[in-house]
Amino acid sequence: MTPEHGLLDWGIVAIFVTVYVGMILGGLPRLKVDRSGVALLGAIGVIGLGAMSTTQAASAVDLPTVLLLFAFMVVSAQMRLGGFYTAVTRQVATLPLGRNALLGAIIGVAGALSAVFSNDIICLAMTPVVAQLCLQRRLNPVPFLLGLACAANIGSAATLIGNPQNMLIGSVLQLPFGGYVRQALPPVLLSLLVLWGWLVWGPDHEEPDTQADACRAMPPDLPTGYGPLQAPPFDAWQTAKGLAVATTLLLVFLFTDWPREIAALVGAGVLLLSRRFHSSHVMGFIDWQLLVLFMGLFVVNHAFESTGLAAQAVAWLAAQGVQLADPGALFVAGVGLSNLVSNVPAVMLLLPHLQGSDAGVTLALVSTLAGNLLLVGSIANLIVVDLAQKSGVVIDWRMHARVGVPVTLLTLGLLWGWLRWSV
Repeated sequence: MTPEHGLLDWGIVAIFVTVYVGMILGGLPRLKVDRSGVALLGAIGVIGLGAMSTTQAASAVDLPTVLLLFAFMVVSAQMRLGGFYTAVTRQVATLPLGRNALLGAIIGVAGALSAVFSNDIICLAMTPVVAQLCLQRRLNPVPFLLGLACAANIGSAATLIGNPQNMLIGSVLQLPFGGYVRQALPPVLLSLLVLWGWLVWGPDHEEPDTQADACRAMPPDLPTGYGPLQAPPFDAWQTAKGLAVATTLLLVFLFTDWPREIAALVGAGVLLLSRRFHSSHVMGFIDWQLLVLFMGLFVVNHAFESTGLAAQAVAWLAAQGVQLADPGALFVAGVGLSNLVSNVPAVMLLLPHLQGSDAGVTLALVSTLAGNLLLVGSIANLIVVDLAQKSGVVIDWRMHARVGVPVTLLTLGLLWGWLRWSV
């Protein structure tokens, strides 16, 4: 190795470490830069350092994953603008159910919708309605909102389109859509049941509804419109159009070999051909920051892999008897990294060292369920907390931990048993 090459490797390592410190902290100290900004700056740094050309950086990005993610953001935007999520939540609110049954209905709806649409979008759309529903019924909204957040995370693990990390795993490892669903659905359904059971019979199930009394003076209706935090009016035609495209895509994924990203792009194109919704409105619901995060991390991780240090670290672990292909080691690594740097960066770090569908299924389920452990473990959690506060309901990290920690440990234990039994 020449001195120049050695200096270049050290420069790449410095950028890699800085980027992942930013992933841990959520940004860089003293700078107004979030995770997406850190990933973008890391990619710029790698290119500026001369470690990669712009052509090499572009080829480092897994385009099928980015296109699939973008396309389903368009589908989710269509459903949001059509008022589907809000209408479904309000319909649940009208059911003559007691507290525990209502809690189960909300968990079931959030989990089911998150399996097809983005869990973040589900939380964004359902949180204000659930908070309003609870306050109007004089119910403590905290268990319902925490149940919503946890259910959205759990439910999104059921398919390869439920969340970004699953899309990435499915694309890179070429996992069959139907095969994954058959393996993932049983532990996901059981985990949703565990969540409901903990919220109904756990230590805090008899907590007085103090927040409902404190915040009972809520406006009777949510504001309508097209802003990212508003609830659009229900549009039956646009909702039917979105559901038709989503259903068609699921059938294509299940019963054909058509590349998922191409099918999803065609579906997104159909939805963008609209006489009702301007394309700028739809594009306003695209999470461009998440797409930038993906692309930046692809470039930074590829540059780090080119140094050979990642392969050396994996080889060293193997020499110590720790094989990432081993379910136990992958379980621990997935849970630890997902809560350290967030699940998308964690998956990107682990994926290059994995092979086979069993490893892919394990990583997808573990990295998703681990997002419920801490408040900062999932963007969906933060969305619920932020919107709850706007509705006058305060949820801090301790309140989340009283549900998130035991539910995560129980569901991960359940998953471990299921994986061991089903092998």
